[in-house]
Amino acid sequence: METAVQFFDPLTLEFWIPIGMSLLCGGMIGLERQLRGKPAGIRTSILICLSTTIFIHLGMQTMGEGTDASRVLGQVVTGVGFLGAGVIISREGTLTGVTTASVVWALAAIGSAIGFGYYKGAFALSLVALFVLWLMDYLEEHVENFARGVHKPSKPVKEDIPPP
Repeated sequence: METAVQFFDPLTLEFWIPIGMSLLCGGMIGLERQLRGKPAGIRTSILICLSTTIFIHLGMQTMGEGTDASRVLGQVVTGVGFLGAGVIISREGTLTGVTTASVVWALAAIGSAIGFGYYKGAFALSLVALFVLWLMDYLEEHVENFARGVHKPSKPVKEDIPPP
């Protein structure tokens, strides 16, 4: 296993591969969120994915007698849960931000996979997350039963616009 010094040497490929994967995976999901006007856009998504990758990799570097890298993963999960809870808001009896909080969880999971070196899996999980976000958006727009409650379209329907 490479040492932390080798990993954090920006003149090596070992430094740039996980950084690039974090930028790619976080950026793909962040772009989707940004284009839909959601609070956690490109910057936030990349930084969550990147920082999780770094924390996991650093945890792996501390492995030795009496240490356990999985403890870092546990602390990341706790911290990300706290971060996600901060974006959930209750307004007039309706919860908002739950999908954003879920995306934060997914980004941390993807960053963790990258930190452990599972690049292909992280990329595949990013595509799965994008598919879920796009599919549900499509269904909410095109299938009446999916557009109920908090999932009602925010854009007024032609019939709802009063005549001038």
